[in-house]
Amino acid sequence: MTETVTGHALACLYAADRHHHVETEILPALDDGRLVISDRYLASGLVVQRFDAVDPIFLRNLNEKVHRPELAVILDADPDVIAERLHDRGPHNRFQHAPGSSHIEVEFYRHAADAMTSAGFDVVRVDCSSRSAAQSAAFIARRLMPLSRPSRAAS
Repeated sequence: MTETVTGHALACLYAADRHHHVETEILPALDDGRLVISDRYLASGLVVQRFDAVDPIFLRNLNEKVHRPELAVILDADPDVIAERLHDRGPHNRFQHAPGSSHIEVEFYRHAADAMTSAGFDVVRVDCSSRSAAQSAAFIARRLMPLSRPSRAAS
């Protein structure tokens, strides 16, 4: 969809999808006492819209009522490592075709992490530059373990 819908329209669609997902999937699961892990939640949406030059204040206002996760994990890496990985695997979206996109993406993710932290989110950045996928997953799992809890529905 990011190939044909851009700018404010894409930002609104991302936010609408996020709110719908929270209302229909995440909150009911949390109410049942389950641990919910969701990828590409708020930070990735903020980054994609920044590539389309959507004003960060508009994005903040659009997302201010979003459900706050107990932990937001943002994968980070050296921009040159990201560029090499993109070269090897190929781009996944229109933003990754532009020269220097990995440098811009890293900067946007850092801004998103800082904005989320300033807004009271618990954010952990995981530097994946030299970690394998398995090492990164293990690091994240260790951060998630304190959040897992017995189902409230079973009590």
